[in-house]
Amino acid sequence: MSVLTAISAYMLPVAVMAILCAGLAKKVKIFETFTEGASEGITTVIRILPTLVGIMTAIGVFRASGALEAVVSLLAPVASLFGIPAETMPLVLMRPVSGSATMAIAAEIINMYGPDSYVGRVASTMLGSTETIFYTLAVYYGSVGVRNIRYTLVAALIADGVSAVSSALLCVLIFGR
Repeated sequence: MSVLTAISAYMLPVAVMAILCAGLAKKVKIFETFTEGASEGITTVIRILPTLVGIMTAIGVFRASGALEAVVSLLAPVASLFGIPAETMPLVLMRPVSGSATMAIAAEIINMYGPDSYVGRVASTMLGSTETIFYTLAVYYGSVGVRNIRYTLVAALIADGVSAVSSALLCVLIFGR
């Protein structure tokens, strides 16, 4: 067993024990605090569930209707100007919306082109450098009741676009085509 495997096997139990010991040392009512937090968590889930159901339904309709493929075919020429492979465009479009859909798309790309191909490397780099913006906004802003997100969405989408372009450029610089 390697050192990292041993460390990872014990990381969670050690973290739980450390939290319990810290709580006992500070004389915190651990179980009551846990149940209060769980109660708040359930309240938060109930408050944001309609938004999440709406997002997941919209994703399903978008993919099943063929709209994703239509948008990809329209944007592929523009993406190629920035060095983004057309094969990764579904990933670029879905990443701000859904992490699970993006993981499925990335798995398809990697199975089709291979993990060491240019397209596979760009897809993998994009997964690590972009965020599920709409999900994150729904969860975080929904949990605290924020209604006016101001410039958050625009700034996040710009950052996501920059990350997609940067992923392609870095893969060219590091690995070549």
